[in-house]
Amino acid sequence: MTSALKALPNIRRACMIPACQGQASYPRSISLWEHGLHLFRSAVGVVLPAPMLRRAMALKTDGCPRLVVRDRAFPVRRNLYLVGFGKAVLGMAAAAEKILGDHLIQGVVSVPHGIRACLQQAGMEEMLLKPHSRIQVIEGAKHNLPDKEALRAASMIRELAEGLTADDLLLVLISGGGSALLPAPTPPILLEEKEKVTKLLASRGATIQELNTIRKALSLMKGGGLARAAYPAQVLSLILSDVIGNPVDIIASGPTVYSCPSAQDCLQILTKYNLLSILPRSVETVLSSSVSYPSGPKDYSHVYNVVIGSNSLALEEAKCQAEDLGYWTLILSAAMCGEVSRVAKLYSQLIQFVCLSTAGLAEGPLRDQVRGDLLKLAAELEIPGLNLVDPLKALQGLESERSVCLLAGGETTVQLRGNGKGGRNQELALQVALELHRAKATGAGYFLGRYEVLFLSCGTDGQDGPTEAAGAFSSQELVDKAAQEGLNVETFLSNNDSYTFFSKFQNGHHLLLTGLTGTNVMDIQAILIRARDR
Repeated sequence: MTSALKALPNIRRACMIPACQGQASYPRSISLWEHGLHLFRSAVGVVLPAPMLRRAMALKTDGCPRLVVRDRAFPVRRNLYLVGFGKAVLGMAAAAEKILGDHLIQGVVSVPHGIRACLQQAGMEEMLLKPHSRIQVIEGAKHNLPDKEALRAASMIRELAEGLTADDLLLVLISGGGSALLPAPTPPILLEEKEKVTKLLASRGATIQELNTIRKALSLMKGGGLARAAYPAQVLSLILSDVIGNPVDIIASGPTVYSCPSAQDCLQILTKYNLLSILPRSVETVLSSSVSYPSGPKDYSHVYNVVIGSNSLALEEAKCQAEDLGYWTLILSAAMCGEVSRVAKLYSQLIQFVCLSTAGLAEGPLRDQVRGDLLKLAAELEIPGLNLVDPLKALQGLESERSVCLLAGGETTVQLRGNGKGGRNQELALQVALELHRAKATGAGYFLGRYEVLFLSCGTDGQDGPTEAAGAFSSQELVDKAAQEGLNVETFLSNNDSYTFFSKFQNGHHLLLTGLTGTNVMDIQAILIRARDR
């Protein structure tokens, strides 16, 4: 199997292809695959930890030394401690270490298993801590699942926080993946029991908000637990968001944000997914105990939470690059969500509408039918920030044969029906290919054959579910070509086995393999459409 992103250093360089004034400067030998790969690299490159941290934080040494973050200044006098957890935290910690110098006394970070080796192999030394660092690194949560090493890291982080005084400043670095890397179940719950509940919820389609409500209720550190442990020290949290809308109480389950989910909220979620009858007894004990508010501050005035990077930033960079490549470009939403099969249908209908519009068939009953179906499905999905009315009008006004790029970000969900291996991005790419294949048999889909279409969906962290791939790309021809190799797309989808499919199909050529990127701002999706040569 070959890697689509052969070297992570390429991801750092956002401008893989020099900018130009129009598409005509590019030979058509540059494939949509290369364009899509360039857009993904660019999106990831702009949200790598070091540049984001340097933009957000500075150490001022004129007069009394102070750490400045936005409009706040924190006096520092060798009283600064650091903790962190998440997929992007190692690079964040490396940048913070350079900025803070000798003011940093001690630190502990919990990061994904294997990330140091991955970054070393990719030549990304700037995302590694210096030799003899004062920050201890613990790798855990292999395949995004909490484990004993992550539990040990959480215990050390809690111990460090509890030892602080009112004269100390605790810098907390948080990014996506932090929930799995900061597991601290409320006794008598065991880690395995807590994970059983969250796995069952995830397998039945629970949203990230629902998952985090349960995690907070069953955890000592989430839902403000870390901030309580650090009180009365000042707490400064720098957060790289991997959650739609950037709610700081949801990212990594909000360890520095006051939250106290009620037992009733939890029971409603568990009832919704028919889990009450199979809960571990320890979970029942914690949820059924009388509500008692933890000791410590109620207003959390000792905490300052700042979001320093998000999916929107990555999408804006991808948009800039796509426009430089000559595409008419639109960001649909940075909050794409919903079940994969429904989102795939939305993307398929969008592609059909674009092809009809740029083929000069933006008028008439066929166009109206596709437009109506598209708007109806978009309304049903209730995707935040997605308003297609104006974009569809703009598409109708495009000159004939104009190349189009549609971008989106967010996090979809997968309804598990089988026991295959995959991730939401790979499943979405495969489902889009199936929807386009089906559409070709319809009146609207007839015009798809006039266009090259590429669909790309990837996790910015480089890991899509429990696989080695970041995601995958697909096209309208994929289903037919797979059948020629004896691969039935619908069979693989019915078993949630998208990774196995893409590994076998054309020797894995459609998989995007980056290794861990050192950042995480949810997923990026790109649709590229251009007319075929005639």
